[in-house]
Amino acid sequence: MLAADDSVRPAYRQLDEWLKSKPDNFLRRKSRDAEVLFRRLGITFAVYGGKQTSERLIPFDVIPRIIAADEWRRLERGIRQRVSALNAFLYDVYHDQEIIRAGRVPAELITSNAAFLPEMIGHNPALNVYAHIVGTDMVRTGENEFYVLEDNARTPSGVSYMLENRETMMHLFPDLFAAHRVAPVDQYTDLLLETMIKVAPQGLDGDPNLAVLTPGVHNSAYFEHAFLADQMGVELVEGGDLQVKDGYLYMHTTQGDKRVDVVYRRIDDDYLDPLTFRPDSMLGVAGIFDVYRAGRVTIINAPGSGIADDKAIYSYMPDIIEFYTGEQPLLNNVPTYRCNDNQQLSYVLDNLNQLVVKEVHGSGGYGMLIGPAASSRELREFTSKLKQTPEAYIAQPTLALSACPALVKSGIAPRHVDLRPFVLVSDDIRITPGGLTRVAMREGSLVVNSSQGGGTKDTWVLED
Repeated sequence: MLAADDSVRPAYRQLDEWLKSKPDNFLRRKSRDAEVLFRRLGITFAVYGGKQTSERLIPFDVIPRIIAADEWRRLERGIRQRVSALNAFLYDVYHDQEIIRAGRVPAELITSNAAFLPEMIGHNPALNVYAHIVGTDMVRTGENEFYVLEDNARTPSGVSYMLENRETMMHLFPDLFAAHRVAPVDQYTDLLLETMIKVAPQGLDGDPNLAVLTPGVHNSAYFEHAFLADQMGVELVEGGDLQVKDGYLYMHTTQGDKRVDVVYRRIDDDYLDPLTFRPDSMLGVAGIFDVYRAGRVTIINAPGSGIADDKAIYSYMPDIIEFYTGEQPLLNNVPTYRCNDNQQLSYVLDNLNQLVVKEVHGSGGYGMLIGPAASSRELREFTSKLKQTPEAYIAQPTLALSACPALVKSGIAPRHVDLRPFVLVSDDIRITPGGLTRVAMREGSLVVNSSQGGGTKDTWVLED
């Protein structure tokens, strides 16, 4: 909100004036109203750990994050370039592997990677799209530069919070919306539905039948699964509701079995098909992968897409973008140390108290170390982990993340934020203006994940 000289940035001037015109208890009262709305709608997430799973509301901050139109256009171009390169990379690693032959990415980083599925080699998904839904996590530094933290190309979550945050803000602050030209986000579910239809198998008689596949009510993002299915008007199903029969996928209904043509799955690759992957999976559908390989059902995102958001692969993204687009990256990567390299590992171990260490396959803020905030015991534990399994980790410098104003117990104060724009890919790349801003609600914290106590806020992209 504030520039280096403490002047208010142009995009925030009206918000700044509006905040100053409100009495002290106004925002706190509105914050309580928002919590009531969220509870009424059942907008929760599950927290794992301890003796049992608990359902919680994600803290919602009522002060919006604002992005100017010209700044968003720059971000949009960079995201489009990055997502295009990611899908080209996925097609290549499951076909000719030209990037490996060119020496731009080491072969062992792909072929020995747990996220790489040999079963996908040679398969051509509809429109050659693997990652139909992408969540690109970004942060802005104190120098006002955006960096990409990671690419979520498996089953990115959070879009329901983006949509409900906007709905809540429009309900609570109609006067504030009237003073701004805010780009809408409510078209997301229509575009998601359109994306699913466009990648349906060819030669269908009539409209494709669509479904959202969920692991069930105990999954941390179950609210989102149900929300998206409801908004699109498609069936929400679990593995037990589906069956492979006569070479096609069917859904059990009260009117009999109904063929399913497109599945937006929210379960991991390992659990998708017990005949192909984990035989003990109770979440997937036996035989669905063979139906997929035969081109008789489309799975969104494609199995094996996780290789594109692997954190070790992330460190090669500048090369990947240049290789497939012939352009220099428009968005910066965070400098990344690959711990499977002895020289880089040595540097990480010598500077562990200054770095952020992440699991290559980690997510949700779990299994990471923030060196400057770590205890001596935590540093010792991670030193041992890095020495035992260096290939399982990468490390990055601790960035001076930018902050946005947030409502906290003491009033309005800066809190660190990141941004997850949501991207849909079919015959084109469509990016919802803004996305989900996640905010670290604890003072000084750099961890924004809801599983680690982070909250969310509405993200406004201003129109010209």
